[in-house]
Formats: sequence, structure tokens, C-alpha cells
Amino acid sequence: MMDVERFSKERGEPAWMRRLRVKALKKFYELEEPEGIEVDFDELEYYTPHQKVGSLEEVPKEVRKVFDKLGLPEFERKMLAGISLQTDSTVIYEDALRKFEEKGVIVEDMDVAIRKYGWLKNYFMKLIPYDLHKFAALHTALWSGGVLVRIPKGVKVDLPIQAFILINRGKISQFEHNIIIAEEGSKVHFIEGCSAPIFSKVSIHSGMEEVYVGRNANVHITTLQNWTKNVKNYPTKRYLVEEGGRLRLLSAMLGSKHTILYPTTILKGKNARVECLGISFVDGKRVVETGANVIHLGKGTRSKLVSRSVVKDEGISKFKGKIKVVKGAKDSVGFMKCDSLLLSKKAKSETIPQLYTEEESVELNHEARTGRIGEEELFYLRSRGFEEDEAISLLVNGFFEPIMRNIPFEYAIEIRKLIELSIKGL
Repeated sequence: MMDVERFSKERGEPAWMRRLRVKALKKFYELEEPEGIEVDFDELEYYTPHQKVGSLEEVPKEVRKVFDKLGLPEFERKMLAGISLQTDSTVIYEDALRKFEEKGVIVEDMDVAIRKYGWLKNYFMKLIPYDLHKFAALHTALWSGGVLVRIPKGVKVDLPIQAFILINRGKISQFEHNIIIAEEGSKVHFIEGCSAPIFSKVSIHSGMEEVYVGRNANVHITTLQNWTKNVKNYPTKRYLVEEGGRLRLLSAMLGSKHTILYPTTILKGKNARVECLGISFVDGKRVVETGANVIHLGKGTRSKLVSRSVVKDEGISKFKGKIKVVKGAKDSVGFMKCDSLLLSKKAKSETIPQLYTEEESVELNHEARTGRIGEEELFYLRSRGFEEDEAISLLVNGFFEPIMRNIPFEYAIEIRKLIELSIKGL
């Protein structure tokens, strides 16, 4: 394992970060191995740096090809408020439109930001305790890369800010750390895209995201993950929503050998709201465990969790949703819905809903449905001239449509293409 104190000093980080890294690494060795996760920590490389570039044209060709496939066409680049590109352990390029910089918007490489802004000490690892679990401790000790986004009070960013994350080698670990701060009355849409080419050795992605939604702020976060079967994906994400704040989380999970993602949202202020929408396509022998955890603290808070998964071959999809209303959070409403579509006899889907309340004047609901693809629908489509793969693709895309319509058009097209390839076994 790395000498984290030396690593921190070489990066020019403040003393508080060095102390935090050392403390977290010690905790990593003390914590038990996570249940259901098999990782050879001694085999992994923990820091794989790359040269930073000054423009998109200077990004290496092999990296640009992957970023382009992930969804960064030329016309889209011109419609961004800010952009961050990360390969392995390093943010190799970042930029922000001048008109937003002049309003005080910050889009900064986290490696630079931690040295540049003393106030980050008040946000870094404040929503996520470093001793939450073994991967949280390891992330805190060895993190590198990621992006800081800060939107000043009252500023509305009308173009997306995008971060693209690539694992470009086998047998490495990636620990990017994102912090998004939307101050009172502000608005922002943050899009994160993740991908990796096929390699022979298993890599680990264990990024973190801490998001602060200020009073009456509006934050939309879209996560598009297209990992290959050689990546184990164990991110940790937490969100804090103040009074009147609005948070919308939209995720599309494709690929990965094993994914575990249960983001937590804390509805702290009165009338705070969160909407979590997610789709996942699971094929081969992959396992995808997703869901969400919402804690209602303020009066009149609202939460909505909706998940749709399609499972093929011997894949396993697990949804775990938890909504908790604490004492004092009167007139709160929580809704949870999980639908699964199975495309083969060996495909499996599990749903574990949990609803808790310490208040009487609340409304909590849960719906779940699991079914197999309809033979009648398939027969009808084939009678109309569609091949079986084409018919299945149409049915799957129709199943995902209620959530897909919320994904930006260019990305929805790419997701549909990837699903079609997976259905064909390519």
C-alpha cells in the first residue's frame, strides 16, 4: 500500500488533508472485509497519473475515441457550461465558459481545488464519514482526481456541466472525488459519464460524490455508467437538501462485473424534495445492486424512488430502497416503485423495500412488479417482420421509456444503442 503521508506532501496538500489520509488508511486496516465483495487489495495499482493537456485537441487519440463513444460529440462540447475529463487517476483537462466564470461559478480539478480553497475543509468528507465502510476509508486515504463545482447564490447555469471518467488500464483502482455546492436559489445540471475499454485484469472504481443543495436551489444530476465486465463498481454518494431545495437524480447502469450503489439523500429543510430515477441492464453473469436511501428530517418533505431493470442470461438485479421519516418531519410523503423485466429463465430480480416512520401524519407507499417478456408481444412483432433481437429491443426500450424520456436526447440514443448490442450478445 502507498505511503499516504508522503503522497500527500508530494501533491502539496494542506496538513489537514495529510492527517485525514493517514487516519483513514489506519481505519482501512481495522475495518472488516465488506460482505459479498471479493477484492485483492494487494494486486491493485493505487495511483496511475497522466499528463495534463491544455485543450481537447491535445487529448491522446486513444483516450478521445473512448470519450467520443461515451457521448462527447463536437456539437455537444459547444453546449456545455463546463467540462472535466479524467483518465485513471488524473483529470487531464478541464474548462468552463467565461460567462459563467464571471458570475463566480467554479469548475475545478479537485487535486488543484484542495490546495487552492481553504474552505473546502468544511465540505470534504463531511457528508460521508471516512469510517463508513472499508471502501470509504480506502477512498479517503488514496483519492485523486474528481471535480469541484460551486454555483454562487442566485446563479442559474442553463447549460450542463459534464465530467467524463475513464479507466484505461486493467488492475487499477480509481478514487475520484466530486463535490457539488449549489448555493441558495441557484440552479445546475451535472452530468457524469463513466466508461472503460475491455482489459484482462479486473479494476476497481470507488469514487465519491458529496452534493450540497442550498435553500430553494435546483440541482439535477445525471449519471451514465457504461463499465465493461472487468470493472467492479463500488461508489458512495450522499446528498444534503436544505429548505425548499429540489434534487433530481437520474442514473443509467450498463455493464460492470459487480455494481453496488445505494446513494443517500438527507432532506434536511422544510419542503425539500428528491426524485431518484434509475434504469439498469444486466446481462451475462453480472450482478447489479442499486437503490436509494432517503431520510426525511424536515416538515413537508417529498421523496420519489423509481427503478426499472432488465435482466438477461444469468444476470442478477437487486433493488434496495429505504425511506425513513424521523420525528418532527410531519406531512412528509415518500413513494417507491421497482419494476423488473426478465429476458431469460435464469435471470433473477430481487426487491427489498423498507419504509419507516416516527410520525403519524405521513404517507409512504411502495409498488413492485417483476415479469417476463410477453410471448404474445414477441409473436406480434415477429409477425410484422421484426427479427427476435429487434423485437426484444423494441420491448426493452418501451419498458425503459418512462425514465429514458428524462435523459438528454444525445445520451438516450447512445444508451439505446448499447442496450441493443447487449441484447445481441455483442
